[in-house]
Amino acid sequence: MVKQRNPLKILLLHLVLIFFVGITIMPIVLVFGSSLDANATMNSKTLFPSFAEMSLTNYKRLFSETQYLHWIMNTVIVATLSSLIALAVTAVAGYAFSRFHFFGRKHGLMAMILLQMFPAAMAMVAIFRLLQYLGNITGGAIGLNSLLGLSLVYIGSGIPFNTWMIKGYVDSLPKELEESALIDGATPTQTFVKIILPLLGPILAVVAIFNFIAPYSDFIFPSVLMFEESKYTVATGMQSFISGNFSTNWTLFTSGSIVGAIPIMLIFFALQGFLVEGLTKGAVKG
Repeated sequence: MVKQRNPLKILLLHLVLIFFVGITIMPIVLVFGSSLDANATMNSKTLFPSFAEMSLTNYKRLFSETQYLHWIMNTVIVATLSSLIALAVTAVAGYAFSRFHFFGRKHGLMAMILLQMFPAAMAMVAIFRLLQYLGNITGGAIGLNSLLGLSLVYIGSGIPFNTWMIKGYVDSLPKELEESALIDGATPTQTFVKIILPLLGPILAVVAIFNFIAPYSDFIFPSVLMFEESKYTVATGMQSFISGNFSTNWTLFTSGSIVGAIPIMLIFFALQGFLVEGLTKGAVKG
């Protein structure tokens, strides 16, 4: 006998969900409404400007009067490099920690857990000095005020967490797949590339998203390691809109926020199916 649900409980549940969805959406509505306001302040008495007051002036100024597109390009370059290199490194490392037994394996895993407990910002001085040294020996190609140097910072800080995620996912894959391939004459490299790697699609999508979002939205590292305006990322570049004592322009800032969120939204919607599968399957071994 199917138990009937209480209509009052269902109604209350929906009201609670609608309430929290409204709280989540309200800041987005406020930012979008402010971006359509031609004034340079956020002193409007209404949440959304009237139709007569709406204008695309802030978006026009964003692309014509600032280096916003250049900042977006810098950010995409750093985020893409961080994502691709992190995928290559952590996919191999996670597979090795999951399938092979070697000296230092246990201690290596514990060391990565310990490293993950400390924020990367705590190592800011060490990172600054290291990039300064790399810049001296590479002629500035890799070092301070370079996009490649900034990418290496994000790659290094994300390796422990990403390796553990991939290891957990590989642990859930049956070892019989590799054993069958080895019996058929495949080498360990062929087994990894042709059998295991295609099965890692969901967790690799998770790693790609995380490693793309982190540098895309970060402000601390670019503000310390990048000195020239032409090398700014979108977060540090937009900060200049509101950092002046007498030239704060919040509506220009909100316009940049709306445009800057579009790439992240597109990537998330394209990979959201992999995201759910990748985050859940690695937690269950079977």
